[in-house]
Amino acid sequence: MNKTARSAILQEQRTISPEKANSESNWQLELANACRDPDKLLARLGLTGIVPAYKTADFSFLVPESFVRRMKIGDPNDPLLRQVLPVKDESVDVPGFLSDPVADLTSSPVPGMVHKYVNRVLLITSGSCAVNCRYCFRRHFPYSEAPRSLESWEPVFEEIWKRPEVDEVILSGGDPLTLNDRRLGLMIEKLAEIPHLQRIRIHSRLPIVLPSRVTEGLLTVLRQTRLQPIFVVHANHGNEIVDDCAEALRKLVQAGIPVLNQAVLLRGVNDSVESQVDLCTRLVNVGAMPYYLNQLDRVQGAAHFEVPVERGLEIMDGLRKKISGYAVPRYVVDVPGCEGKTEL
Repeated sequence: MNKTARSAILQEQRTISPEKANSESNWQLELANACRDPDKLLARLGLTGIVPAYKTADFSFLVPESFVRRMKIGDPNDPLLRQVLPVKDESVDVPGFLSDPVADLTSSPVPGMVHKYVNRVLLITSGSCAVNCRYCFRRHFPYSEAPRSLESWEPVFEEIWKRPEVDEVILSGGDPLTLNDRRLGLMIEKLAEIPHLQRIRIHSRLPIVLPSRVTEGLLTVLRQTRLQPIFVVHANHGNEIVDDCAEALRKLVQAGIPVLNQAVLLRGVNDSVESQVDLCTRLVNVGAMPYYLNQLDRVQGAAHFEVPVERGLEIMDGLRKKISGYAVPRYVVDVPGCEGKTEL
């Protein structure tokens, strides 16, 4: 989340009073009160001997309370903590790790829109997230250049109108669910007016890290559109799929919305057969289907998370031997210039 986007969402959140807290605004209050000080998180976990890295370019620390509650007290290698804690390795310049590793910027015909694959386009709906994952491939993305108001999205809508081969739109970011239900609903309504569009796909980490975001208002927005909604969430470890997170995923599934999960293979987080088996099993047990296991996008600041492809293939082989075929994700990498994800 860059400074401009962060300031905008904090300004909106400060206007929410506790008196107005209800099922539609609780998530905004929780996001406004998310932990922004790594020292405070470490103290809470009993890890005061660890010194976090603060000087990590323009990529701040942010983690909501629900995600914190799932971390293990006293464990410096907790797989959820490792995903969000800034470390000194982020400042190491490693050859081959780029600011735009998947070529988003060179595939953007108009600001806010990425068109890399023939039948679908991706919209950068927000520069904000509910958690700042340290391996994020868009951690250097210029979010301030993307549209904000519905009116400023008109050039994007016009561009999609001119591309009849596009039948699916992906709402991404940042995270599209940092938009409230009204703003999200208005955007989906505008997209539904384009006759050749058939599906709306929402890529979001909020049902995982901020489960209260799965509101009745959100479910209503997704039920009412003529477009077929598809939800893609992002969980990397089985310890994420518990309690309120598991319940939020069940709500989406029980609303009749297909829910898929994309994970990233991360060193020290999920680079074992056992952790992948646990993740995939917990997902299918709440009705969410493992979709992709992504090889790390080689973004600047994330080299310490990279797992060799050879190890990834070993993990996939072990995974296939231990769980049902429908629960096994595809192991893929995003190669710039290719017409889809490349299976490994």
